[in-house]
Amino acid sequence: MTYFAVNWLAVVVATVASMALGFGWYMLLTKQWMAAVGKTKEELQPNDPSPYVWSVVVQFVMAYFIALLTPALFGSTNVTNGILCGVHMWLGFVITSMILNHRYQGAKWSLTLIDGGYLLGVLIVQGIVIGLFG
Repeated sequence: MTYFAVNWLAVVVATVASMALGFGWYMLLTKQWMAAVGKTKEELQPNDPSPYVWSVVVQFVMAYFIALLTPALFGSTNVTNGILCGVHMWLGFVITSMILNHRYQGAKWSLTLIDGGYLLGVLIVQGIVIGLFG
C-alpha cells in the first residue's frame, strides 16, 4: 500500500462536503444538541475558532483514510465501496468509541445519537465524494 497515492483533490472536496453537512446538521439540531450537551450558548465560547479549525483538520484526516483504505479493503474506489468503507469505519471505530467514552462521561444518549449520526453522515458523504473521483 502506497500511503500517499490518494487523490488529494478528492480528499479536499470530501473535507469541504463533510464540513457543509456539519453546518446543516447542527443548524437543524442546535436546540437538541445544546440540551444534550447541557451548556448554554455563552458557555460554549462562540468567539473561539479552534473547534472549527480542528474540525477541518480531523475531517481531512478522515477523508484521507477513506481514500487510502477504500481500494485496500474493497479492491477499487467507487461510490459503493466508498460508502461501505465509511460505514465500516464508523461502525468499527467511531460509534463504538463514542459509546465507550460517553458512557464513562455520563453523557446523554441523545448526544451520542446526534454526534454519532453526524459522523456517520460525514463518512458516507466522504465515501461518496472519494468514490465519485475514483
